[in-house]
Amino acid sequence: MSSFEADRREFIRVRVSVPVRYKFLYDVIDHPDLDRIWEGTTSNLSGSGLLLKVRIPEMSWVTLLLTGKMKVGVNLILPTYELPVKALCRVSWMESMDPATQRMPVGLSFREIGRQAKDEIVQYIVKTQMPG
Repeated sequence: MSSFEADRREFIRVRVSVPVRYKFLYDVIDHPDLDRIWEGTTSNLSGSGLLLKVRIPEMSWVTLLLTGKMKVGVNLILPTYELPVKALCRVSWMESMDPATQRMPVGLSFREIGRQAKDEIVQYIVKTQMPG
């Protein structure tokens, strides 16, 4: 990451493993995997997005995700909050797929998220950075 990108970042990003339920959202095609709820774990989290290793059911979806035509709905299961934190995300970037797991690291940016949900994420990040 360049120093420009680091300066541009609005929120601190921390390495945490938070359970996530996610769903691909696209209303133009009918596909059974669009009704499926997937499960994963974050690799890192910030107030503006997260890194998630996802399994993409159809490789044709990669272009739809990268162009923002297909979104990803996420429910973060924060240990400090009793309800799932919900957000609608856009894929910012992807890396290549791991053949062993059939998953690929995907950077997700929050596009629609409630103020309270964002506050819960930021508070959780702050608590993870507090000593002892």
